[in-house]
Amino acid sequence: MTTTSIADTGPDIECHGLVRIFTVADIEVQALQGLDLLVDRGELVALVGASGSGKSTLLSILSALDAPTAGKATVAGRDLPSLSNRERVRYRREVVGFVWQQTARNLLPYLSALENVQLARAIGGDRKHPERAHELLDLAGVADLAGRRPAELSGGQQQRVAIAVALANDPRVLLADEPTGDLDEHASVEVLETFETVNRELGTTALLVTHDPTVSEHVQRTVQIRDGRTSTEVLRWTHTDDEGREHAMAEEFAVLDRVGRLQLPDDYLARLSLRERVRLRLEADHVGVWPGHRGAPEPGSADSGASEPHEASDQTEGDDPQGGDRG
Repeated sequence: MTTTSIADTGPDIECHGLVRIFTVADIEVQALQGLDLLVDRGELVALVGASGSGKSTLLSILSALDAPTAGKATVAGRDLPSLSNRERVRYRREVVGFVWQQTARNLLPYLSALENVQLARAIGGDRKHPERAHELLDLAGVADLAGRRPAELSGGQQQRVAIAVALANDPRVLLADEPTGDLDEHASVEVLETFETVNRELGTTALLVTHDPTVSEHVQRTVQIRDGRTSTEVLRWTHTDDEGREHAMAEEFAVLDRVGRLQLPDDYLARLSLRERVRLRLEADHVGVWPGHRGAPEPGSADSGASEPHEASDQTEGDDPQGGDRG
């Protein structure tokens, strides 16, 4: 049987027009509505959004646990909708690693931390390099806990062991569904720092679905999903001023899909009372947007109000304070 080779160039995650429709009691629910997403090789990206926005549905598709109703989904050069059942199993063993929110789904309770990693490597077919399991636990910062079983570990320690297990077969892409959802602030920071270390040391591409407000300090890009489509992105970088001081910078962008649609941030809509329809004006280097309802002022010549890059804060954009996602 011929399998799709893993591409060495291009994005590690590529979704175009992704649609997922569920039917419940003869009622169709559209969890994803033409979602587009690109994650370049070696990126560390957080995916945020309100409950029901489609985050978990997307992650299930990317991990080959579910299939899209329509659209394109490619991970590390593999066209996911076209994979056979055997290829899906191989894909989950060799191409992607996964970390669940519930630690019980990540680790076998009767095995030690080291044995959990060793078992994952054995399932992947590697029995010749026992030292690799120790190296992964060391990378996750839990090498001194190798002999302990999950019940003897804190929640944060369990999740860091789970990251080592997810890396057991050197996957190209690491996926995580609310990996800090059950942890306190201190443990959450340790887990997020572990993802940073993995990304930096191994170059592993990582996509984290999370509501954790501290995630903005640990990722290069935050993508918000709203109503089954990507709506905004926040890019982060470090700026060094003339005096040599470093500043964490961030800028928010609206995502334009392939047919020209975009979703304006909720606070923009509220502040300018944008609803139902809007006025547009094409300028030399931008498009102006004004309220279009009856009684709204005519567009003036003032700047459209596009924001400049600003110093990053600790707040994650698009977080749902209630947590959880049933998308």
